[in-house]
Amino acid sequence: MRAERLVALLFTLHRKRAGTVGELADELGVTERTMRRDLAALREAGVPLWSEPGRHGGIRLVDGWRSRLDGLTSREAVALLALDVPDALAGLGLGTAVAAAHAKVSASMPAQLQEQARTVAGRFHLDASAWFSSPDDTAMLPAVAKAVWTQKRLDVRYRRRDKVTRRTLDPLGLVLKAGVWYLVARVDADLRTYRVSRLGAVAETGETFVRPEEFSLADWWRASSAEFEKMPLPLKVTARLDRTAAGALRRVFGPEHVNEVLVSLGPKDDDGWAEAEFAMEGKEVAVGQLVSLGPGVEVLTPPEIRAAVAEFGQALADRNRPLRAP
Repeated sequence: MRAERLVALLFTLHRKRAGTVGELADELGVTERTMRRDLAALREAGVPLWSEPGRHGGIRLVDGWRSRLDGLTSREAVALLALDVPDALAGLGLGTAVAAAHAKVSASMPAQLQEQARTVAGRFHLDASAWFSSPDDTAMLPAVAKAVWTQKRLDVRYRRRDKVTRRTLDPLGLVLKAGVWYLVARVDADLRTYRVSRLGAVAETGETFVRPEEFSLADWWRASSAEFEKMPLPLKVTARLDRTAAGALRRVFGPEHVNEVLVSLGPKDDDGWAEAEFAMEGKEVAVGQLVSLGPGVEVLTPPEIRAAVAEFGQALADRNRPLRAP
């Protein structure tokens, strides 16, 4: 698109400071005639360009002129350059676009600011995935993302534990939460959320839909999350886990549900133990799951769960005392 080409031309002039029409045309892959039209468009937009005659002349930006991007502060630059979630963006087909955008923004900044941004960005990293969980199955993500972009109605099959339901829905947006992709869609007049990894099949119906003008994905997600957090919470349990117990989390809770049960997992202390918070269905289920993690579990709260786990352990120890010789 021409608008994108004009922005690319402006970035190129920032980087090179000068270039002949032929050099600029070659770099951007257009004809010299197109390049002359683009240069004229930049002048009309208020970009101060001038032509320098002579063997080493060419098209130049007026010395001292800076575009708005040159005014980026170090905090603004880091905000742009550090927002990099490669796996998530690659799943949406935007990985190369973000890489190109980073290169363009970086090229437009003064050398001192580039170094400042690299220094700060090198000290922080965003990891959107959750602990002790394999990546969600995103086989259906490209098809869903395409339907979101193009506003195509979808016919999907959705797995809910032991059954599969069929739905026709209007895909409005995708949300990445703790390494899990969710689809926000309209079904009839209702808005619902679907976990992408539980979509067993996705097919376009051939129909398009009109996106609600008033709909804001970010606002809806915040409101929906707030409502979800107000719901009666399941049993909260905090416990300390050793390395072996932490390694058994996926085996006990299942790779698909560990994210739903494990609320948080803290750093390991000097002895290799970490504090964890769980959201569990009830007392019996909690005790069964906690003891399945092995002996490297110390329940901190609530007291009744700690007592129940201790009682279970004592009963197991009593049952398995060494047998007396006949």
